[in-house]
Amino acid sequence: MTIPLSWWLTVAAVLFAIGVYGALARRNAIGILMGVELILNAVNVNLVAFWRYVAPTDVAGQIFAIMVIAVAAAEAAVGLAIVIAVYRRHKSAVVEELDLLKQ
Repeated sequence: MTIPLSWWLTVAAVLFAIGVYGALARRNAIGILMGVELILNAVNVNLVAFWRYVAPTDVAGQIFAIMVIAVAAAEAAVGLAIVIAVYRRHKSAVVEELDLLKQ
């Protein structure tokens, strides 16, 4: 028994919606980064699901998913480094309170 493609796409859409809500509704920079990670994971679910149902003999879907994982890891590392640097300087991780570019 195989799970239909529509179920995978539904799960990915729910993950994407939760990620967009988390990225837009949070005030904390860590919460925004977590929302972006959920969005990237939804993209990975879509890539692997389409790979499995459209061209299972080709490895392109898996390669794209690995590239998205690498981009997500780099985004998390750079994002957390920026958040830590800003927190050390301003003692706050609330995005609305940070006006570094307005100076």
